[in-house]
Amino acid sequence: MTTTPVTGARTPRQPGQEPLPSGPAGSLIATLPGPAYTDPGLFRQEQEKIFERLWFCAVRGSDLGKPGAFRTVQVGGESILITRNRRGELRAFLNICRHRGARLCTEEAGEVRRSLQCPYHAWTYDLDGRLTAAPNLRKMPDIDRTERGLIGVHLREWLGYAWVCLADEPPSFEDTVIGAAVERLGDAAALDRYRTEDLALGTRLTYDVRANWKLLIENFMECYHCATIHPELTDVLPEFADGLAAQYYVGHGARFADEAEGFTVDGTGGFGRLPGIEDDQDRRYYALTIRPQVFVNLVPDHVIVHRMFPMAADRTVVECDWLYLPDVLASGADVSRSVELFHRVNTQDFDACERTQPAMHSRAYRDGGVLVPSEHHIGAFHQWVTASLESERA
Repeated sequence: MTTTPVTGARTPRQPGQEPLPSGPAGSLIATLPGPAYTDPGLFRQEQEKIFERLWFCAVRGSDLGKPGAFRTVQVGGESILITRNRRGELRAFLNICRHRGARLCTEEAGEVRRSLQCPYHAWTYDLDGRLTAAPNLRKMPDIDRTERGLIGVHLREWLGYAWVCLADEPPSFEDTVIGAAVERLGDAAALDRYRTEDLALGTRLTYDVRANWKLLIENFMECYHCATIHPELTDVLPEFADGLAAQYYVGHGARFADEAEGFTVDGTGGFGRLPGIEDDQDRRYYALTIRPQVFVNLVPDHVIVHRMFPMAADRTVVECDWLYLPDVLASGADVSRSVELFHRVNTQDFDACERTQPAMHSRAYRDGGVLVPSEHHIGAFHQWVTASLESERA
């Protein structure tokens, strides 16, 4: 693993000690078999039926601060271009020139003044994707500049991020994305109070993990491993040493240790409470998974968002954002102790996933493993993956 630093939903459920959906009590629940994590053909099916059909969290809106700013991201097997038009609106397109199929933007991020130009034959598009110019274009009077414009991709903004969907008819954003927060937290307002869209990016770290994306999700969802590999985390959240992750229960947030002043690597104080946080959310950590590739971590003074970009059956790039109140960053406050805590957690987790990935090829894991009771909610994730691949519409 390498690390690169870069500076209206469903009916709410009441929070409580209700476990998230899993198998029948006392039942033996098998994991996915080893080839599910190694087979390139299966990975391509996942790209087509999961990542290219569902809402995918692509970029933070503030990364595209002004008209002409753009970023390219890999979504399934497609390169997606996201830019901000002259009216300040975000737009998303397939990153493919309509002339001969060259990649339009070859850089991961950049900025243009008024238009996007293909580096191959200089076909040029405005920031709304319309074809505006090309060599000898006047000799083709019957060409429809809108019809031959860039192929648009559905885009929604939520939590300060741009979410894209490649499907012709996207699934309900409210049900599949916002609904994931309701299912985990019991109440959409529990997430809204953090006002993630109004926070500012303090730190971003990018991790290149040599492991299948499903191993990362499984790891994030459980805490059976926490006492073994996360000493700093269990010092701040002592209940995690008992093996039950916060995600095991609807609405549950792990309580800080009495001696911990804040969610920092040494337990020292953080930056005060975010304005919307209620008393019952104070000094608690909440985690939720938004399928297929987002982790959200909520603590009283900041929010941490992971976005996974599955690149191959055995490689996943993760961008992790630490978000704070703009006033905290403007004051010059040192956020390194809060960043360091979850950076260590990330490194420990991703190292574990990389140690697991080679074993997925072993005959010992050909038929998979088994989930212990504190991991039973992972069984629902496995069922979801299997059903997605079997479904024609995913």
